[in-house]
Amino acid sequence: MKRILLVLLLAVSVLAGVLVFNAWRAQPLATKVAFVPVALDEAAMAQRLSAAIAFATVSATPESPSLDAFHALQARFAADFPRVHAQLAHESINDASLLFRWNGRGECAPLLLAAHQDVVPVEPGTESGWTHPPFAGVIADGYVWGRGAIDDKASLLAILEAVEHLLGEGFVPECPVYLAFGHDEEIGGTHGAKAMAELLHTRGVTPAFVLDEGGALTQGSFAGLDVPLATVGVAEKGYLSVRLSARGEGGHSSMPPRTSAIGRVATAVSALERNRPPAAISDVQRELLRRTAPHLPFAQRLALANLWISAPVVESLLSASPITDATLRTSTAPTMFHAGIKDNVLAQQAEAVVNFRIRPGDSIDGVLAHVRRVIDDAQVEVSRYDDFGTEPTAPAPWDNAAFNSIDTALRRASPEEQIVVAPYVTNGATDARHYAVLTPNLYRFAAFKLQADELATFHGTDERIAVAEHARAVRFYIALLREFGATD
Repeated sequence: MKRILLVLLLAVSVLAGVLVFNAWRAQPLATKVAFVPVALDEAAMAQRLSAAIAFATVSATPESPSLDAFHALQARFAADFPRVHAQLAHESINDASLLFRWNGRGECAPLLLAAHQDVVPVEPGTESGWTHPPFAGVIADGYVWGRGAIDDKASLLAILEAVEHLLGEGFVPECPVYLAFGHDEEIGGTHGAKAMAELLHTRGVTPAFVLDEGGALTQGSFAGLDVPLATVGVAEKGYLSVRLSARGEGGHSSMPPRTSAIGRVATAVSALERNRPPAAISDVQRELLRRTAPHLPFAQRLALANLWISAPVVESLLSASPITDATLRTSTAPTMFHAGIKDNVLAQQAEAVVNFRIRPGDSIDGVLAHVRRVIDDAQVEVSRYDDFGTEPTAPAPWDNAAFNSIDTALRRASPEEQIVVAPYVTNGATDARHYAVLTPNLYRFAAFKLQADELATFHGTDERIAVAEHARAVRFYIALLREFGATD
């Protein structure tokens, strides 16, 4: 027995030593990339962004098909960015999307910078909750306020500002550069990014990489991390909305059946919320945690540097917050419920819609099978809510020249001494996925530092972007375009 105890003690000591060594070895990497100040007229850039926000380019739909706001915005672009329009070949796709080509010194693999012109509507009845009117583009308190400030006009204007600036210097990129500005990203991108991607495909264009919106630079979003975290999207979740419907006999509410149509659908929704798809730390997330670990207090570093043994504990901790839980699994979100016409009449039919954001490794068919298995009720019909649905994208590499160029450009544009730059999977859909027909190297990043309260305005009330952060994004694109070359 004594010998067994000694062996166990030795094994525990060795294990503890390995764990501590791994944590000690996870030290911050020194970077030789320095901040490069670029003189810019930040006030003038803010004014141009303000003017763009004032055009209410809400995504056109069959119910509201007008493209007038987009045409007016594009006329403003032509006036505000004369060099871009004079020196770059450009064309309109489906009467509203814009595709520019900037010729390079050679015919190497091009860079494609993407953004979108359209914005989501402001929910009726919430207008009074805005500090400034949502389509006024007010500049106040160091911010540009309005719908689209973050998503995605700040990125779009930053790209145009960077190209206009470099053209003014006589700069010519090493390889060609495409600028692709869709007009329907918020409703799927079918007539914008998808159409542009198909057009470029027919022309044989194979970009070295594509950079669209997606990630951002955040402070305080990761517990214990005191330095900014830049999350570069290397993949994005898929999208699927499922309709759950049931029928009942109806009649007077004074004589209800044991289970009503509403009750069946409500039970189904409740079952889906209780039985979510399983969580798992993906390879992308492991890399994010690996890059973050050296900057954390020792106890957290100990756990993240030893995921081979601590993964279940880390999963549990990440699952405690809705924000981080969504990174671990295919998420389940009931979003709509329709039933009944009067308080004393039994509903003859009930319907709910549940939205799923599908993690890489899962699939649309897998989600549908999960829904049917969990509900297990033949009287609840399960169907796709509409024709829109996308599979998750395969992760792009994060150990290549493309990712490194994004990392380098951000550091050149940022005065912070330390920044953690790491890959992640975006929860929302972006136009980037449409360009998979051209290249697997799809990245998603907007070079703004956003605080938690600013992130909360995304698609919500008081959307705004700091003037200084818009300028950081312009410097980022300038640096990226200066550094860009063939990355194959």
